[in-house]
Amino acid sequence: MQLNSSVRQMTSAASRVVAAAAPALDLVDSSVSLLWEGYQFGTRRFARAGADLFDTRLMLTRATFTYGEEAARHFYTPDRLTRKGALPLPTLALLQDVGSVQVLDGADHRHRKAMFLSMMTPTALDELVALFEQQWAEAERRWAAQEQVVLLDAVHEVLCRTVCAWSGVPLAEEEVPKRTRQLVSMFEGAGAFGPRNWRGQLRRHSAEQWVRDLVDQVRGGRLDVAEGRPLRAIATHRGLDSELLSTAVAAVELINVLRPTVAIGRFIVFAALALHEHPEQRARLTDDEAVRTFAQEVRRFYAFFPVVGGRVAEEFTWRDRTFRRGEWLLLDLYATNHDPRIWGDPEVFRPERFRERTPGPFDLVPQGGGDHATAHRCAGEWPTIRLLERAVGLLAALPHDVPPQDLTVDLTQMPTSPRSGMVVQVRA
Repeated sequence: MQLNSSVRQMTSAASRVVAAAAPALDLVDSSVSLLWEGYQFGTRRFARAGADLFDTRLMLTRATFTYGEEAARHFYTPDRLTRKGALPLPTLALLQDVGSVQVLDGADHRHRKAMFLSMMTPTALDELVALFEQQWAEAERRWAAQEQVVLLDAVHEVLCRTVCAWSGVPLAEEEVPKRTRQLVSMFEGAGAFGPRNWRGQLRRHSAEQWVRDLVDQVRGGRLDVAEGRPLRAIATHRGLDSELLSTAVAAVELINVLRPTVAIGRFIVFAALALHEHPEQRARLTDDEAVRTFAQEVRRFYAFFPVVGGRVAEEFTWRDRTFRRGEWLLLDLYATNHDPRIWGDPEVFRPERFRERTPGPFDLVPQGGGDHATAHRCAGEWPTIRLLERAVGLLAALPHDVPPQDLTVDLTQMPTSPRSGMVVQVRA
């Protein structure tokens, strides 16, 4: 993936950040500009402003964009911001939805988050990886019998099969394409307005009906799911009021396990792209440490979700600016992962940088920052890392060719991927 001059401009701008009120940019409204410019919307404006925050308007509402380790530290201070009202409704409905853990605050958030963290034990993650290996091996045999495979689509299906088996969700063979499409449409439509978003909404509605029925079956004793599986954990979870989650909210939370796991396919395909564009890296993947550093650099270098939003819940001061209750603050995840003050040469794909440093809670933030238990950092980060690391090893061993195709990563498309979806020819 080629990064344009905006990162280099941000490198220069980073050296002259001053403690001052946020510069005001695009105050008429920049919603269209955000959709047109995608991941580089914030990066370009940080460079223009010579600062790590700027004010603008989105959907006619004032918003402050920030980036960097210090900004992330403020953003993820527990209870400082709320996620309520922090995302446009079309995006919220596809990514988190009403009633989910991400829109809870305080004790309610921590209690619900503990449920998700309880699913991420080392044993559970080992089982997830083992299921992924099994599904990958079966898929690889199918791929070898095909002339060409669009890796992005194929990996999405592998992950759908994997996460359903791990979660205790029954999935008939004939259902696999439909359920995969539903889950993929949710995150592919979240960064868009218009037909792509509408398609995601329709498919999410259908998926919620499917998942609500599963929750009802578990609660009614008609579906036996093993202890510890996410479907059972969510269906039987009780809030601080000792009440079961409503069926609708339980379905939302189960989808919040299924959908993000399928979305890991983006990182896996980016790993395949990195191996193709940096073939010298393949010979270095000889031990767990090399695989770990390669996977971390994939997470840092390639674009996942661009920003995360919050509304100020507790007034605070930063850069001689007081952020008051209700103000809309957006942390630019892409710009933070390419911040030259943190990464030095952010436009270079260099896994070795992670041999030299261990990421802290506020510098490598593709899935948020802070503490997993108390902040709004994604609980799915651990399975993401485990699955990505295993996929790197499997990709390095996969006998395949990459035919001529358009592998451009379009940074105006959110979420992005190689234009071709990464077409491969797998050798038997």
